[in-house]
Amino acid sequence: MRVSREQMAENRERILDTAATLFRERGFDGVGVADVMKAVGLTHGGFYGHFSSKDDLAAQALGRAFVHSGQSAAEARASEPQAPRRAIIDRYLSPAHRDDPGHGCPVAALGSDTARQGEASRLAATEGVRAAIKGLCAITPGATADERRTSAIASYATLVGALVLARMVDDAALSDEILAAARAELCSAEA
Repeated sequence: MRVSREQMAENRERILDTAATLFRERGFDGVGVADVMKAVGLTHGGFYGHFSSKDDLAAQALGRAFVHSGQSAAEARASEPQAPRRAIIDRYLSPAHRDDPGHGCPVAALGSDTARQGEASRLAATEGVRAAIKGLCAITPGATADERRTSAIASYATLVGALVLARMVDDAALSDEILAAARAELCSAEA
C-alpha cells in the first residue's frame, strides 16, 4: 500500500517527536532506530525513507527537543508577564521538570552525550543554546546588552547545572534542596 505525502509528513513528525523524547530519556546510545520505529508503530525498514542514518535522526531530534524547550519557556513567560524570568526559573527548577527528562531540557538530558556526537548534532545544540541565551537576554536585567548577555549565560548555566545535579543524586531531599538553592540564588539576583 502506497503512503500519501501527507501521511509521510505525519510519520516523520511522529518519528522526530518520539526520538526527541526517547533520546532525552535514555541517551543517544540507549536508543536504536528499531526502538524509535517500534514506539511510533512503524517498521524499521521505513526509517530510511525519512532519515539517512541514526546520526541524522539524532541531530534532527535534538533540534526538535530545543524547539519544544523554547516553546515551554515561551509558555512560562506568557504565564507571568510581570515576572517572566521568575516564571522560567520556577518552571525549569521544578520537581516536575526534574522528574520528566523525556519532555524537558535537552541540555540537561543530553549535554554530555551531545559533546560526543557528530557535527550535525553539535550544530543543532549550538543553535539551540544560542536561541535559549537570546530568549533569556530579552528578560534579564542589566544596564547594557553585554551585561544582560553575561547574566543570561550565567543563569542558563546555573539552571542546567542545578537540574543535572538534582537528577543525578539518589537522595530526594538533597535533590529538592539543589533545586531550591539554585532557584533562590537566581531569583535573589533579580531583586
